[in-house]
Amino acid sequence: MSIYKDYLKQIEERKTKGLHPQPIDGADLLSAIIEQIKDTENEYREQSLNFFIYNVLPGTTSAAVVKAKFLKEIILGESIVPEISTDFAFEQLSHMKGGPSVKVLLDLALGADEVIANKAAKVLKTQVFLYEADTDRLEEAFNNGSSIAKDIIESYAQAEFFTKLPEIEEEIEVVTYIAGVGDISTDLLSPGGDAHSRSDRELHGQCMFEHNKDMQNELLALKEQHPDKRVMLIAEKGTMGVGSSRMSGVNNVALWTGIPSSPYVPFINIAPVIAGTNGIAPIFLTTVGVTGGIGLDLKNWVIQKDEKGNTIVDEDGEPVLKQMYSVETGTVLTINTKEKKLYHGKTELKDISAAFTPQKMEFMKAGGSYAVVFGKKLQTFACKTLGIEVPQVYAPSKEVSIEGQGLTAVEKIFNKNAVGTSGATLHAGSYVRAEVNIVGSQDTTGLMTSQELEMMAATVISPIVDGAYQSGCHTASVWDDKSKANIPRLMSFMNDFGLITGRDPKGKYFPMTDVIHKVLNDITVGDWDIIIGGDSHTRMSKGVAFGADSGTVALALATGEASMPIPESVKVTFKGQMKSYMDFRDVVHATQQQMLKQFGGENVFQGRVIEVHIGTLTADEAFTFTDWTAEMKAKASICISEDDTLIESLEIAKGRIQIMIDKGMDNDKQVLKGLVEKAETRITELKTGIKPSLRPDADAVYHAEVIIDLDEIAEPMIADPDVNNDDVSKRYTHDNIRPLSYYGGTKKVDLGFVGSCMVHKGDMKILAQMLKNVEAQNGKVEFKAPLVVAPPTYNIVDELKEEGDWEVLQKYSGFEFDDSAPKGLARTKYENLLYLERPGCNLCMGNQEKAEPGDTVMATSTRLFQGRVVKDSGEKKGESLLSSTPVVVLSTILGRTPTMAEYEAAVDGIVLTKFKPSQKQLVR
Repeated sequence: MSIYKDYLKQIEERKTKGLHPQPIDGADLLSAIIEQIKDTENEYREQSLNFFIYNVLPGTTSAAVVKAKFLKEIILGESIVPEISTDFAFEQLSHMKGGPSVKVLLDLALGADEVIANKAAKVLKTQVFLYEADTDRLEEAFNNGSSIAKDIIESYAQAEFFTKLPEIEEEIEVVTYIAGVGDISTDLLSPGGDAHSRSDRELHGQCMFEHNKDMQNELLALKEQHPDKRVMLIAEKGTMGVGSSRMSGVNNVALWTGIPSSPYVPFINIAPVIAGTNGIAPIFLTTVGVTGGIGLDLKNWVIQKDEKGNTIVDEDGEPVLKQMYSVETGTVLTINTKEKKLYHGKTELKDISAAFTPQKMEFMKAGGSYAVVFGKKLQTFACKTLGIEVPQVYAPSKEVSIEGQGLTAVEKIFNKNAVGTSGATLHAGSYVRAEVNIVGSQDTTGLMTSQELEMMAATVISPIVDGAYQSGCHTASVWDDKSKANIPRLMSFMNDFGLITGRDPKGKYFPMTDVIHKVLNDITVGDWDIIIGGDSHTRMSKGVAFGADSGTVALALATGEASMPIPESVKVTFKGQMKSYMDFRDVVHATQQQMLKQFGGENVFQGRVIEVHIGTLTADEAFTFTDWTAEMKAKASICISEDDTLIESLEIAKGRIQIMIDKGMDNDKQVLKGLVEKAETRITELKTGIKPSLRPDADAVYHAEVIIDLDEIAEPMIADPDVNNDDVSKRYTHDNIRPLSYYGGTKKVDLGFVGSCMVHKGDMKILAQMLKNVEAQNGKVEFKAPLVVAPPTYNIVDELKEEGDWEVLQKYSGFEFDDSAPKGLARTKYENLLYLERPGCNLCMGNQEKAEPGDTVMATSTRLFQGRVVKDSGEKKGESLLSSTPVVVLSTILGRTPTMAEYEAAVDGIVLTKFKPSQKQLVR
């Protein structure tokens, strides 16, 4: 009873925040509720019935186990609940999405009561979330002559769970709502600072539009004015969902504008409609598909060209845009899903067939991509059991095979890892199911991933996956009450599921808060691997990696597969020679700048794979390039390396994985040991020439080829948010790259940050050497602005200690992290000191610590979006300028941007990078 009283108390507390009761996921609470339902005189019986029917999370939650068991008792007549008939009990089971509910349905279908068995079979035919234990039972019963099992399996073979679903509407009326002008970051839809609440969907929904109540009320008013239409959220003059996949962002949009997925599961909505002038960011678009939503590329503003096809620019050199049609807030439009066109009244505005491919329409019909993935798997099982060919129910996967045309690197990887294809050589545009080698989950989305796994009824990682890692990096800065409540629970779940976890639930090894991308970069030991990770910066310098939403990560963990079109590629090569005082980060920024210049302001990287012929850079430094490709709006990137360079990278990775093993991080299946063995095998292949490093074919065809001239990079390059641009659509874009001299050595810098996934061990050594240089030149090191330093991994800290660089950093620091007493509160004020922070994301994530409002921050990190690293103050806009480690360090020592003379003096004698274009032919 006390647990129920505690729940009622929590309900009253939530009421004060305008929230409904939190959905129940625990067995103890639901067991108490069931006891009250059984007690016909209980004062809480009616309320308990309501909670039992409408407020229990499905899947494999412990509450779902209890609910399924009680529904079984009702169906068998062992418990009598007048309000829940046998048919209603079956209906409840049909909405519980696998796991314990499927076990109960199989118990009933294969039981002795024929009437009950037929009813159970009817429900089972609608279910798709079955796993090996479930299908094994069905197969065994079928082999033993069960007619019910045969009937169910025959239904699965015809995929009736899909074919009998209602078709999507031919016409969908939408009313527009412009959520912002310019690129819209997923932070607007689900702020990083609210990451702790993502698993509580209703609570998290309150942070929509960064808690902007005026915008929320406008949206509600629009829904009230148009109750028969769906609201379409729009990024005007920009791309929707840049920055990350952020399932919580799509969940929030769906919560406010979508359709309930079930009347018995609260706050889980599907099918949002989202659009942008320049479409949807690639990984965010994948997330929209998870919910069966619609993502439109409006192209309502287009770049103007002259008669020769050249881009027309204004006096500032910016492309001139022309509005093709209006989508101002409140505009009623019609999406015709049959014609695949967008209309305003009877006027055709745009062909939107890219949003309605056969596969995407299947996602919409099925209520999301998971149901399609599991449905195909279930249909394959059924046909194999029956010994028949798989009927063509789902749209055939598009296969593009061009005779005589070579393969890009990504095409080669997908051809190697593809499953269920015709056997033809596949090119870009083909839709492929592919096996996944490495999966990563990070801590602010990990709780959602664990929920998705529960709802998929998954209990163990797929044996196909070579390795998977759950990080603690996004909550590394502050070990506060929210983290203490959420992270141990997450680590325990993921550890049990089969992942290597940054924190050991049993406390056997020291908690590791390493940046997930760096760990994944180390444990990826195959240049032909496919990697899926719960963060947009899942972009390894070995293999091809795709950032994904929490659900796609869950799907990869559960099935070992991912499904997607093979993307087009853009080839990037280099010529010329780097100047001795330039950093590789400057090459990264110059790549973006020169690409835009070469293509008249058009971003040819967007939505495509950047195949960068990096050649001579090891995985650590090459990752700086691949990591930034998220900001280039690319779908992924692949590094083409020389054999010797790849061997060196694999040796580094092998050593770091061994350190993880020595710390006790390996599991019972010895996953990490297996990765070391895989690395050793690959090194042998490379040394012997049995299998050289991944190379594209010489006759591969690319969407575009970009040649970066290193001779043009004469000074450090800075990505500037341009916060005061009169055109708001040009603010907070990563495309605005400026040379250091633009600032004339006068721009005040309030705080510097060296950290995040964009830095590596070399950056820490550069920092140490710069401090020694400054002391040698000036007699002392004095900071005129705070400098926050967060190494990406503990391995790097240990290596710096061995090599003497950490001692240098300690000498100049005013604060050093203490793992025995981690910070319990976020820092809000900074002194002019060097802060040596705990390894992890720190300021880059923006969910725990931030710069002071209104600060100008110079940082090595990846995000410059409004409010991410620094909020605005009443007097001044906060701005986050992104640059190389040397620029950041010198800016904090000076308290302003340096001049070129000051910069060159500070880096004198320091080898910033050894990068030079490869002299070898990196093609086959």
